[in-house]
Amino acid sequence: MRHRVIMVLAIVTVLLGGVMLVPAAYARLSGGDTLASIGGIGGGEKVPAPAPTPPPPPTLAAGPVSVDFKGEFFSWALMDRKTGEISGAKNMGKTSSTESMLKTWIVSDYLRQLGPDKEPTTALKQAASLAIRDSNDDAANKVYAAAGGSYKVQPGGKPDPVIQRAIKICGLTDTKRGNVPGYEGWWSFTQMSPEDAVRLGDCIADGKAAGPTWTKWVLDEMSKVRGSVKTQQRKSGGGKWGIIDGLPAEIKAQGPVSIKNGWTSLIYDGNWHVNCLAVTDKWSLAVMMRYPDGSGLEYGAKVCASVATQLVTPQPGAALKVPQQPIGKL
Repeated sequence: MRHRVIMVLAIVTVLLGGVMLVPAAYARLSGGDTLASIGGIGGGEKVPAPAPTPPPPPTLAAGPVSVDFKGEFFSWALMDRKTGEISGAKNMGKTSSTESMLKTWIVSDYLRQLGPDKEPTTALKQAASLAIRDSNDDAANKVYAAAGGSYKVQPGGKPDPVIQRAIKICGLTDTKRGNVPGYEGWWSFTQMSPEDAVRLGDCIADGKAAGPTWTKWVLDEMSKVRGSVKTQQRKSGGGKWGIIDGLPAEIKAQGPVSIKNGWTSLIYDGNWHVNCLAVTDKWSLAVMMRYPDGSGLEYGAKVCASVATQLVTPQPGAALKVPQQPIGKL
């Protein structure tokens, strides 16, 4: 009889203990101010609620992009500069003319050839700056000549030395000299894919393009591009638009965003050729397109901004306040 009493008491004790432990455990998990005490007697232990995990800082990452594009060619590519992985449109290996987007390579190629000890002349350094900040054609042509560029058509249609070095140094796979009749020797007609464009951006940012002495200078000049789509002139003009307008302030605050756009309304095909390139320490993004001249440059600028906005990760929310681009029918 005594053994039965002891067993019953033991079972009751276990059951009561289990019941009393449940509210205690619940209080810990739910972040309550106090823990329940046995029989309601005695003070409970205060357990602070765990701090919420802050969301990761926004960046650009691979994701779907939807643009109802009205034109001859549209494509984009994004490189994760930490992994080297490139994602983008299905046709990101197709090419279009680089236009002024190539100027940042021309400047980098010239400066790298100077080596660590030689300085450019004052005139050439100023020309290099104007070629990037203001997309000045005359300034870019001076630097191009100093870099060893040639407007003569090379045997077999090969790229001139400046373009050939871009292909070799930056590992470009789809880039070649332009073959538009009457424009064969123009560097602006170099054919490049968005996939190669992000490789070019990475090549500039990691120092291979301009070398250790001048890389920071080139990236800084690219971060100081100025002027809007409304401040265009025939050989110079504003180039601060596109991808940079589609980025939230949180991304811009993480560090400089270096950009170089290219844009020309060409008579021979009746199209705007518009390209946007932007690079940070985390990613390189390029958007390239051709569309009817009547749509205007602002149309292409908004397409570039829209692509960037759609690739922001985490996606825009109330906290991020990512600018939504009013792109009409796009």
